[in-house]
Amino acid sequence: MSGMASNDIGVVVDGTQVSYIGQECEAIPEQLGMKHGLFTKRLDLSFNLLRSLEGLEEFVCLEELILDNNLLRSDLQLPRLPYLHTLTINKNQITELDSLLDHLAEVVPSLKYLSLLGNVACPNQLVSLDNDESDYQRYRFFILHKMPNLKFLDARKVSQKEQREASTRGVFMKVVKPKELATGDGDLNTLGFHQYTPLPQGTRDGSNHKGIFAKCRYVYHGKHSEGNRFIRDDQL
Repeated sequence: MSGMASNDIGVVVDGTQVSYIGQECEAIPEQLGMKHGLFTKRLDLSFNLLRSLEGLEEFVCLEELILDNNLLRSDLQLPRLPYLHTLTINKNQITELDSLLDHLAEVVPSLKYLSLLGNVACPNQLVSLDNDESDYQRYRFFILHKMPNLKFLDARKVSQKEQREASTRGVFMKVVKPKELATGDGDLNTLGFHQYTPLPQGTRDGSNHKGIFAKCRYVYHGKHSEGNRFIRDDQL
């Protein structure tokens, strides 16, 4: 089955490869799975507005899935795809890895190639110039600890050394980010945060001032210090 059917606007079919690129769709069209799901081995849904992968369960023979440049988040849900060996989710909105990797390990057990470049959860310089190679390597160790059968991660082949390191150190490479705190004073007070002040607490208004005077019994005796200019009480 090849070519593009006249009523399948935007769908390109080449043998067992199906592309539906740049159509600004927010969900996988139901007709796409109904017409092409049984024979498609490679599906490209990049450059859309996908927030959900509902409908992907129709593609029962899928081996390669391209989801680059969409709006998918860390809680994305894939159906079980036992033959899928290649998955790219570059440039989406993935910010957290732990639950996503657990999900992938369960539903795509044959996965060998995974790419997450361009997501916040992938700490390389495509996301921020503040990231360096050590940040990226820790990310790789953590993913390989979770998914030890991967052969390629992002644009780099997984080395045997990485696999060994990941098996022993990967569990410690998880990055835990603090939850975002609200910036409003009321919200901070609700969470138990109070603005620090060295002044005593009181209910006085700004027009009712009160000063506090006291003697200090300590004298600084530094040889080369402006502290020697302080005058003691007995010198007054």
